[in-house]
Amino acid sequence: MLDDLKIFITAANKNSLTAAAQHLDMTIATVSRRISALEQKLGCELLHRSTKGLTLTPVGESYYEECAEFIDALDQRISNLDQTLNSLKGDLKILAPVNLGSGPLDAFWKNFVQQYPEIELNIELSNALQDIRDTRADIALRSGNQTSSSLIQKKLGHIIPILVASPKASFPLPKTIEDLQQVPSIASKMFADWLLTNNQGELHSLNKEHRHLSNDMTITLNLTKAGAGIALMPMSMVMSALETGELVRVLPEWRGQNREIFLVWPYRRSLSARAKLLRDELTQYLHQQTWFHPSP
Repeated sequence: MLDDLKIFITAANKNSLTAAAQHLDMTIATVSRRISALEQKLGCELLHRSTKGLTLTPVGESYYEECAEFIDALDQRISNLDQTLNSLKGDLKILAPVNLGSGPLDAFWKNFVQQYPEIELNIELSNALQDIRDTRADIALRSGNQTSSSLIQKKLGHIIPILVASPKASFPLPKTIEDLQQVPSIASKMFADWLLTNNQGELHSLNKEHRHLSNDMTITLNLTKAGAGIALMPMSMVMSALETGELVRVLPEWRGQNREIFLVWPYRRSLSARAKLLRDELTQYLHQQTWFHPSP
């Protein structure tokens, strides 16, 4: 009915079915039929049709005065929304885990703002699972599959956690998986339970008391670099330290469980052009990283 009211308002403003049809990019027959349908639904005649054009009936005048301002305001809001969704200028709110959004993605954020200076990033990092709808975020980077059916999920790939230590550690590095039980270890609270696997598909669950615990994986990384123990950390966080020799890989035949990475956004919300751009650029960036394993 809103569309029919818009046709009626346009016809009244133009005083002509022909002019209204041209303005709305419709046929004259469609405009006439839609106005007639509206009149039938309302049970009254809204427009007098004559060879001289259209004039409002008294009832049509009342409807026009009631509806015209509302329809114009609605059209303006729709136009503004269309601009908001399709413009590459404006704000873009992103949620991401702390240890992925900061550090491994530092170069990505830098390149993105340099390439698209009119996009205003609002990046919110948290290890807590924030509700993307409550935070009114446009898109979120997530570790692990999300259970909510209200989210669209795009799997980007996975990151492998590996065992690392400082080459200057004061303790002997383990030579077998059983030796791992005896050496000091460091863990973040979210990855305190280590389930390791090897190329043969064997599993080894390490249940031990870690010497150091933290709720921040950057602290775990720094303590490991200081030689305080062995840590199981995502390849994304330790790649540069492995390349410089600040860390070495321990028991390279063993690794942690794949850390699957997803981009998610609300099912019933249209992605803005800015969010689509970030999705595509981030996907391309991750696929170029040696520490990331893209989904097929």
